[in-house]
Amino acid sequence: MLTILIVEDDITLNNGIMLSLRQKDIDIKQAYNIKQTKKILLDKTIDLIILDVNLPDGSGFDLCKEIRQTSSVPIIFLTANDMEIDVVTGLELGGDDYITKPFSLMILRARVMAILRRSKSIKTDDKIQIDNMIFNFDTMEFTKNDERIILSKTEQRLLKIFLANKGNILSRSQLVDKIWTDGSEYVDENALTVTVSRLRNKIEDTPNSPKYIKTIYGMGYMWSGGEVNE
Repeated sequence: MLTILIVEDDITLNNGIMLSLRQKDIDIKQAYNIKQTKKILLDKTIDLIILDVNLPDGSGFDLCKEIRQTSSVPIIFLTANDMEIDVVTGLELGGDDYITKPFSLMILRARVMAILRRSKSIKTDDKIQIDNMIFNFDTMEFTKNDERIILSKTEQRLLKIFLANKGNILSRSQLVDKIWTDGSEYVDENALTVTVSRLRNKIEDTPNSPKYIKTIYGMGYMWSGGEVNE
């Protein structure tokens, strides 16, 4: 049984999303403000959060930042703000997707299911050690110098793709297809740039001069360096 948390102060919209997602193997929890959300997160294991940015008692962006300190649960932002800076901010804070209002409930449902499918596919039995880093995709625990690294589902998927293709150049379009394309969503390539940047900031000693995730100008990216021990 999967559990989805909907955080939206508009009761009608919250109920509409709940009805569009409800099925026998999915449990839906509903919250209408940050206070309720925090209580639910303490009491229940959540598999995906649909998070409104503008809430009565604070910002969804701030809540996401707080959640990311301890959890990599997938987060889809909902907002009326469609400015590029808002989208980039949401992704940089650890959001896995960003949907602007008004939106189709069918499209939202498709994106939710796509992220849940990707989330399941990440849970493998492998544990990989590279230099001073350990990536355990089974338990979704990642450490560097014995300190925990919090990776979003999108960052986990990107990392796994890089590790599976060590030494091979992956084009931007290949990475976008592997990470996001599921026949149901369109993703701007800027989202890839943001995700690569976030991952570098978490695993590289010097993100501006990366040792592992190399940019191959005019071609794409490549994982280079470090011995992969499985």
